[in-house]
Amino acid sequence: MAGSRSPTGRFGGVKALERRLRGRNDVIMQNKDAVSQALLDIASANLTDVVTWDEAGNVQVKPSAEIPDHVARAIKKIRVSKNDKGEPTLELEMHDKISVLRVLAKSAGLLEPPPTESNAPSVVGIKMVGPDVVETTYEDVSGTPAVRKRDDT
Repeated sequence: MAGSRSPTGRFGGVKALERRLRGRNDVIMQNKDAVSQALLDIASANLTDVVTWDEAGNVQVKPSAEIPDHVARAIKKIRVSKNDKGEPTLELEMHDKISVLRVLAKSAGLLEPPPTESNAPSVVGIKMVGPDVVETTYEDVSGTPAVRKRDDT
């Protein structure tokens, strides 16, 4: 076909694309510990690290000096506004723990099925067969023949 280009042509060819991807991979590999730590910080942060409340439901935000840095990084949004009575209201949103835990579990290999070819023992089918019923003839003490079915279980 005239005018057709290789899909990798716009990136400078296969070799250039591999070099670019390898460069990104190097940056990711150098920072993977920092990325893992940031995800762990978000996953371990709790709402009680930021606010407290009493039995009456009165909420109080802790002073910023009392909030650890790793918890502050887990805060997604803080909004202060006034309600209809002119009283200040606070909206606090933390990053989604479930999605962060899912990413961590996936990176640790916890969500992958076990490999299909493994050294784990395989399940062997076992067919159980019961005993045959046997008919025997015997004579009782009086000399009369009798037939008795016997199950050898």
